[in-house]
Amino acid sequence: MKTKVWLAEFIGTAALIFVGAGAGALGIGGLLGVAFAHGLVLVGLAYAYGSVSGTHINPAVTLAVTLAGKLKWAQAARYWLAQMLGGAVGAGLLFVALGGANSGLGVTLPAGSVSALQAIVVEAVLTFLLVTVVLRTAVQKDGTPFAGVAIGLTLAALILMGGPLTGASLNPARSFGPALFTGNLASLWIYIVGPFAGAALAAWSQRFLK
Repeated sequence: MKTKVWLAEFIGTAALIFVGAGAGALGIGGLLGVAFAHGLVLVGLAYAYGSVSGTHINPAVTLAVTLAGKLKWAQAARYWLAQMLGGAVGAGLLFVALGGANSGLGVTLPAGSVSALQAIVVEAVLTFLLVTVVLRTAVQKDGTPFAGVAIGLTLAALILMGGPLTGASLNPARSFGPALFTGNLASLWIYIVGPFAGAALAAWSQRFLK
């Protein structure tokens, strides 16, 4: 994998966490503000780095693209490394910018009334929808030039639904960084299992929709 691909995934993921999780930490605009912070920055990043790496900036998206046969497993491993490091650096920058972890750094945790199983289902279903849009608009051969807008707006809509339940991460790297710097690692597995399950299902389902 070329260095520029790794760098695009690293910077893109760090930016998504710094802006998206940062909006959650600051609490400006409530859930709507968090949703659109994630969605709008993703639109910009999609057009900035789409031609370089595909702007996955999400291990779940990389898994789906790999299962769809568009990426080799060795390449996927490098994408995942860049994304997880980007997630950690993005959260680390937030830690510095906000003077510590007292704000929560936008960490994603299941709501008190939501069980681990329920959280996994929510994360899986919402990730399935997000990844389906990615595959259908950006990855398939006749992808649309409006893919970035479609993906960003979809992410915003999904956060509006899932935010109150799980934080609507839909992205292991998005959850990893803030969890690392706040010490909330106990629930991190939910945000790996759920998104990966949803991504795998999305990749599988596209075989019947070609």
